[in-house]
Amino acid sequence: MKRSFRTEPSRSDIARIHHLVERAASLPDVKAEVEANHDENRWWPTAVTDPRLRMAVAGWSTRVSYRMIDIYARVVVDADALGFDRLTASTDAELAQLVQPLGLGQTRISYLRSLTELLQSWEKASVDPLAADTDCDLLIHDFAREVRGASYKVAQCAVLYARGYHCGIIPVDSGMVTKLAPALGASVGSGAAAHERFRCLLEEGVRARSVDFRRLVDALDYRVSIPAGVEPTWWVHLVLIYFKRLYLNGPSPRLCTRRPVCTRVVDCAHVHC
Repeated sequence: MKRSFRTEPSRSDIARIHHLVERAASLPDVKAEVEANHDENRWWPTAVTDPRLRMAVAGWSTRVSYRMIDIYARVVVDADALGFDRLTASTDAELAQLVQPLGLGQTRISYLRSLTELLQSWEKASVDPLAADTDCDLLIHDFAREVRGASYKVAQCAVLYARGYHCGIIPVDSGMVTKLAPALGASVGSGAAAHERFRCLLEEGVRARSVDFRRLVDALDYRVSIPAGVEPTWWVHLVLIYFKRLYLNGPSPRLCTRRPVCTRVVDCAHVHC
């Protein structure tokens, strides 16, 4: 049975999420990264159209640093040229040669094999991972449980990429749990489940003020394409992931050490104290 991580966020939770996104999105370096990766993401390219292959390469992106993105991109192109059916029919030795540039070859092969088994079980159970009315929480739960090496954070990415950028999922990586959640004053715990708790909190926060977030995109003059009628969850994800990378991984000397009490987040008087 699926464990639910969804709870109704408090007004203060929603307000803090909106405020942090507003501050982060207004930073020029964050804006540049978001605009460069929103409509065509380098990690999850739109040129890959088979949702099964999208799930595969989303998992292969784990433990790949930003410095290796060009290497990863070449592996994705090679895998796409083969196609998912030929890929899964390949021998372990052939797959090892394909993923060798990424390292952790056996782990990535095991991921692909168990993903194939999950897709077969979904097909037998008439579960369509792309259907509009499919429960994404359930898909992520099944994926994390059944696919070897997946965990919740990988499952979130795989399901999002398969369904498309604007499907409503906000993937959460480890840095977002350990660095971004504290910046928001959000208590999400630790371990694998923390990724799901934080994902659900962020998604509910965006849903509660979807119109305000879309207005924020326009107010900050973001050059991105967001389809009509969808919540801007993909935009929020990119704003937060690049804010985390540019300002929290360091952390940046511009970052206030008194957050979330100080709502300025960056460039406030405290950083000069």
